[in-house]
Amino acid sequence: MKSSIKHIAIATLLTVSTGVLAEISVIVHPSNGDAINAKIASKLFLGKSRKFPGGNEAVPIEQAEGSSSRAEFHQSVIKKSSAQLKSYWSRIVFTGKGQPPKEVDSDAEVIDLVSQNPSMIGYIDSSAANDSVKVVLTAP
Repeated sequence: MKSSIKHIAIATLLTVSTGVLAEISVIVHPSNGDAINAKIASKLFLGKSRKFPGGNEAVPIEQAEGSSSRAEFHQSVIKKSSAQLKSYWSRIVFTGKGQPPKEVDSDAEVIDLVSQNPSMIGYIDSSAANDSVKVVLTAP
């Protein structure tokens, strides 16, 4: 009986904790008219593409390592773990094929940079989005 109660309590805790994960919004400058899906966002953040679908330059902005937004974005949009991304960027940098995106410390910094530069694309916790940027993709 006690074992069953423990299992139920653990299952409930796991269910509740997975529901607490933040929803992530991929944002661009309000003037950007391009449609962005997860595949396009992934290519931009992995350096596989350097242009938005409309042909304009795209500059991705990454959240700082350890950020919950970063972990959620990588898991839900890029479909890679932190370890996989470190390995990926080590290879790319070592072979001279690219550099990882610039990192900033907060949602506010991402919003500030993206709102001032039509070439930038970033991601934030959805609750931080405001009218100074345009949300083009939302990921659970």
